[in-house]
Amino acid sequence: MEAVVTASTMQACDRFAIQKLKIPAIVLMENAGRGVADAITRNFGSLKGKTVLIFCGKGNNGGDGFVAARHLQSHNCRTIVALSVKKARLRGDAKSNFAALENIGKQSPRTAGVLKIMSIESRDQLSMLPPPDIIVDAIFGTGFRGEVRGIEKDIVEWINLSSARKISIDVPSGLDSDTGNVENVAVRAAVTATMGLRKIGLTLNQGMDYSGLVEVVDLGFSPGHPKAEHPPAYIARADDVKMILPKRERTAHKHSVGKILVLAGSRGLTGAAAMTAASAMRAGAGAVVLGTPSSVYSTLSKKLTEVMVEPFPDTAEGTLSLGAFESAKRHFEWADLLILGPGLSRNDETRQLIRKIVAECDLPMLIDADALNALADKPSVLKKHRSRQIILTPHAGEFARLTSSDPHAIGHDRLLSARRMAKEFKVSVVFKGAPTVTVSEDGTAVINTTGNAGMATAGSGDVLSGLIGGLWGQGMDRFEAAWSGVFLHGYAGDLAKEKFGEQSMLASDIQEFIPEALTCHQP
Repeated sequence: MEAVVTASTMQACDRFAIQKLKIPAIVLMENAGRGVADAITRNFGSLKGKTVLIFCGKGNNGGDGFVAARHLQSHNCRTIVALSVKKARLRGDAKSNFAALENIGKQSPRTAGVLKIMSIESRDQLSMLPPPDIIVDAIFGTGFRGEVRGIEKDIVEWINLSSARKISIDVPSGLDSDTGNVENVAVRAAVTATMGLRKIGLTLNQGMDYSGLVEVVDLGFSPGHPKAEHPPAYIARADDVKMILPKRERTAHKHSVGKILVLAGSRGLTGAAAMTAASAMRAGAGAVVLGTPSSVYSTLSKKLTEVMVEPFPDTAEGTLSLGAFESAKRHFEWADLLILGPGLSRNDETRQLIRKIVAECDLPMLIDADALNALADKPSVLKKHRSRQIILTPHAGEFARLTSSDPHAIGHDRLLSARRMAKEFKVSVVFKGAPTVTVSEDGTAVINTTGNAGMATAGSGDVLSGLIGGLWGQGMDRFEAAWSGVFLHGYAGDLAKEKFGEQSMLASDIQEFIPEALTCHQP
């Protein structure tokens, strides 16, 4: 898997290269700037006769921009370097590379390209710039936090209004490289050339929309070092999933590849139960028993052919009653795994049943939807859970209720929020959203890269719960089943998008493509 890092960890990597590997900082800046110039030609084609406008700030990000400008001189283009600060404020290696660029500018009649250097001190100066073909954003680096202000705000807004193709260095200016948040404005890049390792903020929240295509620039050394970030975070690829998917033995039978008990459904919410149970079987589970209220048994037994549907005692409202505990208990020894929650309703007696199961059942357990809402009333039950193997799959609303948190606050730093929940309840957490973040008890995280906006449809989460449960029930490690299930769920959604588009996608369309998603990633 590919590691994604915070700004502080990348800074530690740079210090390691400078102090331990004895690579001068100015060499790292040279490698970064040259990598940006290569990314420009690789993504935008020939620069001959084009105008490239590079906005540079005072820090190392600006220094990378100065180096890129120098390398662009061999491409027969017109390069304009526009400083957002007075050159007297430049320091260190950025100042040295600016001086080199100035010297080249003085010799521009004898160079292949044409170079112009200027400072931008007012919005009026922006309107006087020649229309660029390409804009390079080298204003702020990974250390930026908060709102963009002053002339830099004017520049960012001007960049976004331009029809030029845009590339940002390391992170789009205005984007928080650790959280992916944009406080007021940020550059909307077509390409982001990020240095050494991918930054977490490029994969989270608004970072996904603002960063465009992300390319990792080789700085000339392996970023791994003794002080690697802990807990680590990764993004997974298809090959990573391929390596861990369960492989079925020739002697396999239905009871050896996952026996799953699903407690789900109620009057008016039968679809959730059907989606979850059928998706578990689509993921490869050998046998699935769906325990559901007696009043909806006939509906679900007709709808589900392969799933074993059983009627459990119910309330007058058509939800599982406390009496359903004994019915469920008869399956606890048989089952390898329990999926609890989809479509169970918020009936008071059903909520009592859910809390009793969590308190007394020692089966590995995936808890979703209404089961999470039931536990939100008494989170102490979850803290004292009997099972040693639990996966929670909340969306933002369920997450906020379970932790008594402000939804905006938990969304502001999705990764930190998920890590806190996993630690507090000693569980694995699948924090659903864009993107879904999966976190283990020790804080190790996998940020998902598959899926699309069409998956924001009722029932999509039920398909995910069944898919994760189906993989987990076949003997996969809990955390691996969770993040790989999220990946495959998103991939099935991407396949469904190709056929149905985002607007018309249904949860059943995602379920339809589970087999193809699994087949595509089989060794």
